[in-house]
Amino acid sequence: MSYGAILLVVLAAFVHATWNLLAKRASAVGPIFVFAYNVVACVAYLPWVAYLIAEGGIKWSWQGGGFIFLSGLIHLAYSLCLQRGYQKADFSVVYPVARGTGPMLSTVGAVLILGEAPTLQVFVGLIAVVIGIGLIATQADLAAFRKPGGQAGVSWGTATGGLIASYTVVDAYAVKALGIAPVVLDWFSNLLRFFLLAPIVIADPARARAAMRGYWPIAIGVGLLSPLSYILVLTALNLGAPLSVVAPMREMSMMVGAVMGMLLLREKVGPWRFFGCAVLVGGVILLTSA
Repeated sequence: MSYGAILLVVLAAFVHATWNLLAKRASAVGPIFVFAYNVVACVAYLPWVAYLIAEGGIKWSWQGGGFIFLSGLIHLAYSLCLQRGYQKADFSVVYPVARGTGPMLSTVGAVLILGEAPTLQVFVGLIAVVIGIGLIATQADLAAFRKPGGQAGVSWGTATGGLIASYTVVDAYAVKALGIAPVVLDWFSNLLRFFLLAPIVIADPARARAAMRGYWPIAIGVGLLSPLSYILVLTALNLGAPLSVVAPMREMSMMVGAVMGMLLLREKVGPWRFFGCAVLVGGVILLTSA
């Protein structure tokens, strides 16, 4: 793995944590905010995509179109699920749980569906992920699960993690096997989400405008940074970086997110939540390097 690919993945982790922090600040707006930052992303990255089309740098095929469509659907579900999670729970819970459960669910699926035999390393990794999630959600106080809303962060984070696992596999295949340029894959995925969410805005434009009042700067930030973070990762994969290395490296964003939640959102993070993030990252590394 080249130093250039490593730099891209590290930068992507910081960018990813940043746009998620911004999305948390606009969590009350819901699907309308997702629509707004998709509009920004489509407009901002259009010149790049248009240039690739003009230069003939895009490989068109029915198979490629199918994967772009599938990617768009999964990313839409991911965006809506993430925003809902940020409405219901702390950023410093939902974000690391979402990032950590993706590899865990992929491994569990391989064991249950594909019949793969788990090694000791995989077994330890799974246990570490579960323990890390528990520490993040409860800060070592299991009674927190019995409090009202105590399980919300884990539930929404886990659901989001499942969608992350799904789109990671789909998009990695589209980029590495089908040769679809990362920015093209992401842009057409955003365009699909634009059309799928447009009816919500068209049904009541006045309500949509009122909901976005004061949130457009945040939508611009997310619209610019969200595609960028993923394009950086896909570009690293396109440079030959193995997914088994890229996936755990991305998870450093969990620690960055916890720090941001504490410093910028004034969430109660504490040493146990940081320790939980460290355990979770260790578990993900064990799973993805097995």
